[in-house]
Amino acid sequence: MSGKRFVKDFRIAPGDHIRLPDFNPSYKGKHQKHEALERVEELRQKMNDLQQRLFAERKRSLLIVLQALDAGGKDGVIKHVIGSMNPDGCHVANFKEPTQQELAHDFLWRVEAQTPAKGEIAIFNRSHYEDVLIVRVHNLVPKSVWSQRYDQINDFERRLVQNGTHILKFFLHISKEEQLQRFDERLDDPAKRWKISEADYAEREYWDDYLRAYEDAFERCNTDDAPWFVIPADHKWFRDLAVSEIIVSTMESMNYQIPQPTVDLQEIRRKYHSAAAEAKRSGKARKRRTR
Repeated sequence: MSGKRFVKDFRIAPGDHIRLPDFNPSYKGKHQKHEALERVEELRQKMNDLQQRLFAERKRSLLIVLQALDAGGKDGVIKHVIGSMNPDGCHVANFKEPTQQELAHDFLWRVEAQTPAKGEIAIFNRSHYEDVLIVRVHNLVPKSVWSQRYDQINDFERRLVQNGTHILKFFLHISKEEQLQRFDERLDDPAKRWKISEADYAEREYWDDYLRAYEDAFERCNTDDAPWFVIPADHKWFRDLAVSEIIVSTMESMNYQIPQPTVDLQEIRRKYHSAAAEAKRSGKARKRRTR
């Protein structure tokens, strides 16, 4: 399956009303794990090379949004897929519970500061969509407030696109059974126990509410320039493969152009390389005379 095929298969078409229970989170097609892992490594190298071109061009940027239910694999994607990128031109922003200062501003205030500059890539680990997801599910603000945020999000993303930012939004879709298994694995792993809390288990009671909130977000905030992708994520290796293929395919389609040098290369070679070669010859001659 080519990168373009992954884009086609997992992208939600603008205007589509989807039901997440109709999507199989365990889907892996005919892919084999060992082949997928090798392919992901190839794609990581391509991603790194494309990032260098984007950084050199400094005309456009890329925003990658990762959303998922708890244990959906956002950290895993950042580590195994995006971890190959040079941190000099790439940063990860984590959006957790808002601080008092952040709550004193509109909900997009803290997000604006983390958007990528020209030539850069930003990865949102959770995002501005939390304000139409958890805020909605737990009635943190009235419906009259959060229901207006879909249009505000669309305006925000449209402005980013008009300023040269390409946006990819991934929902890492896991099953309720897989989530519970991952929670159990965290309990058994001393290195991961710090991640677990009673709140994680309590949130499972709102599973269907979260799915409906996501479905509405996909329907209301999904455009040609800022598309949503639903990624089957029960198999971590297939999740990483799908996300990698889509990112690389998208970056390749942007056809980044490395700028022409601003100095006279011939003059640089004449002045410095010739001088260095002469110094090297002189050094060898001195060594011969001292023997």
